[in-house]
Amino acid sequence: MAGFVPGSANGAFAPSWRLAFRFALRELRGGIRGFYIFIACIALGVAAIAGVTSVSRALTEGIIAEGTTILGGDISFRLVHRQAEEDERAFLEGFGAVSEVATMRAMARIPETTDQSLVELKAVDNVYPLYGELRLERGGSLEDALAKKDGTWGAVVDLALLARLKLNVGDEVSIGRTKVRIADTIAAEPDKLDGGLEFGPRLMISNEAIGDTGLVQPGSLVRWHYRLKLPPGASEERIKAVSEDASDAFPEAGWRIRSRANAAPGLQRNINRFSQFLTLVGLTALVVGGVGVANAVRSFLEKKRGVIATFKCIGAEGGFVFRVYLIQIMALAGIGIAIGLVIGMVIPFVASGFLSSVLPVEAAADVFPTELGLGVVYGFLTALAFALWPLGRAHDVPPRALFRDDIGNGRRFPRKRYMFATAVTVAVLAAIAVWLSADKRIALVYVGATAGAFVLLVLVARAIMWGARRLPHVRSTELRLAIGNIHRPGALTPSVVLSLGLGLSLLVALALIDGNLRRELGQTIAREAPSFFFIDIQNSEKDAFDAFLTEAASDAAIETAPMLRGRITAVNDVPSEEIKAPPDGAWALRGDRGITYAAEIPENSTLVAGDWWAEDYSGKSLVSFEDGVAEALELGIGDTVTVNVLGRSITAEIANLRRVDWESLAINFVMVFSPNTFAGAPHAHLATVTWDGDVSTEKEIALLKKATAAFPTVTAVRVKDAIEQVNALVAQLAWAIRGAASVTLIASVLVLAGALAAGHSHRIYDAVILKTLGATRGRLIAAYAYEYAILGLATAIFGVIAGALAAGYVVTQVMGGSFVFLPATATSAAIIALILTVGFGLIGTWRVLGEKPAPVLRNL
Repeated sequence: MAGFVPGSANGAFAPSWRLAFRFALRELRGGIRGFYIFIACIALGVAAIAGVTSVSRALTEGIIAEGTTILGGDISFRLVHRQAEEDERAFLEGFGAVSEVATMRAMARIPETTDQSLVELKAVDNVYPLYGELRLERGGSLEDALAKKDGTWGAVVDLALLARLKLNVGDEVSIGRTKVRIADTIAAEPDKLDGGLEFGPRLMISNEAIGDTGLVQPGSLVRWHYRLKLPPGASEERIKAVSEDASDAFPEAGWRIRSRANAAPGLQRNINRFSQFLTLVGLTALVVGGVGVANAVRSFLEKKRGVIATFKCIGAEGGFVFRVYLIQIMALAGIGIAIGLVIGMVIPFVASGFLSSVLPVEAAADVFPTELGLGVVYGFLTALAFALWPLGRAHDVPPRALFRDDIGNGRRFPRKRYMFATAVTVAVLAAIAVWLSADKRIALVYVGATAGAFVLLVLVARAIMWGARRLPHVRSTELRLAIGNIHRPGALTPSVVLSLGLGLSLLVALALIDGNLRRELGQTIAREAPSFFFIDIQNSEKDAFDAFLTEAASDAAIETAPMLRGRITAVNDVPSEEIKAPPDGAWALRGDRGITYAAEIPENSTLVAGDWWAEDYSGKSLVSFEDGVAEALELGIGDTVTVNVLGRSITAEIANLRRVDWESLAINFVMVFSPNTFAGAPHAHLATVTWDGDVSTEKEIALLKKATAAFPTVTAVRVKDAIEQVNALVAQLAWAIRGAASVTLIASVLVLAGALAAGHSHRIYDAVILKTLGATRGRLIAAYAYEYAILGLATAIFGVIAGALAAGYVVTQVMGGSFVFLPATATSAAIIALILTVGFGLIGTWRVLGEKPAPVLRNL
């Protein structure tokens, strides 16, 4: 900082940083009165950032600590559609113990009542689990619970299945072509996270029992997991070597290999994204609090103008004054940061208790110095960025002006060195936020939008003052006084607009995003989506199932398609693991994808580039790619994609690109291959049933019961149930996001209160003079109410417009949906702004009007 404010050793005072530090400490002996809002703003933002990043770290550490338990082994090898061959299994067993687990979706039925439920079926062997413990509510061993007794296999289930089908332990339920007896309910499943998103309760049986169900057929959508337990003490290097050996030994296996260090990648990505968002929200709260910092510094310097004038009169330079009060401001910021750090340290321990009932992984709550240090950096940089400007303006104000009037009436801009220092500090703050973000593009947009909103709010405040200054003369004395207060020197307009504008904009944006997501899920998608998805329709049953649907749902649209699962292993001969793709394309390279083949372009797809192949095409393998994913992966016509299906690698050339209507939830695929590609390959089929308009639940349930009774190995997914589950998840996320975003609104309220407190002395002078001239308390209250209402309404209008623009960008550009403005959200924002500004304003005004005139008049 010395480079920005060089001192001179030639004067009588010879200021230095050491001397400035001594004077600053002496002044701080007077206490921190007047800085409570300042400290609270800094503490709130630091607590939010330190707490959120610490919770994210705690969850990450918990996943790492329980990696082997979550994964079910040190290494997991997953195959789709097929079991491991004998040589593949023998290869894995050469390294240690191997457990085989099969997972798929199936229908659990009660033949006597025709009630049924979609379940997440899991078949395990007698060494499961290799790590952790599966606990049953009644105790006992899993092997005994799953054993075959009296000709019936045992099963253990989630308690939710008993409630859904009104069953009790000991009852029987049909799975595919066999019956199983419910032996117990699951109290804890160690590897539950490995299953990903679940649409039904768990039903667990033995590997021997799954063969009797008839569900495992060529092409069935079943995933086979082979968990490997290495000898004790196996290092990460050893795990990596085993994974590489498996890939080299069986390059065509097509298995997805994961280690204990990457046990729950999907959850980890979601945690990182949520942490990134909440960190940016905390940074927004700090930026909003920065307005409070600037207000507090201006108010503080105004009260210290006598001390500053004394310094100047005895020879102190402006640089010395700057250093003295910069040290004090940073010291006070340190108090706020310390409070924020204490709160941030406590948050992971409190959050772990709440998260334990939501997430199947225990957060490793601890004190994380790196995350707390990030809060310290953000806190000091924010305080510095917003304090430099008002401190710099005091540098060149002459002593007579400080004695005669407040510092706000000096030069409008500080010296260039202070402006440059402010710009550098803000740039460093933004750079750190973007650099530490997992998705730098979104972080850059967020930071840019926040900075843009801040600048716009300054312009809005200036525009309000400019407009108020040029309004025609009004007859109402109260309204004329309110308009004058809006544009006069030292008006509260900039502080009020800045303090509320950012918080309201953020809340409006989040509310509109949430509302549009719910509208898409609850109205548009639910209205256009099929009623059912039927999966695992075997070739031997396809004709009979088609005939059944044609008769049972004669008034519905029926669509079918062959379906396989495959994993993209290379793009243009470059292994997928080596491709650094953006998020909107990277998901297609992770795990296995649903694929199909077709002679004609599928419905809900539009050809945007290239030509479709002929119906009788029999040349080299071709593929049609979804244009959005192709753009993200930088693919075009003529490029090649290698997909591993059923243990066989197939390289196809991209013949055309399609635009897909994903919102319809109809049968859609990223990749559609030419029919000759999978000639003779075993596979199942997928079917959808869609009724036009609303259809009764009774009609849907009747079709579901008939289908599961006639075709017990076909799995039915009712789309409305899936949408309700997603809606519930979105609702939970929305409440969490709103709760986090409320931190920004709290900061806005604190800044608003601070701004009103900063103008307290001006209001006292105004009120005393006006009362002396005959104004009544009622007329003054009315004038102030008009002023605050005008400012609140103007801020609400900006908040609605800015929030709507931000939400529209996120919904249409980031989420790829359609945006609709929701008027109720705008009304709510306006009401919040008016309540806060008028309410806080009148509370402060009531205190002002209670001041006695005599002491004030004596000091005029």
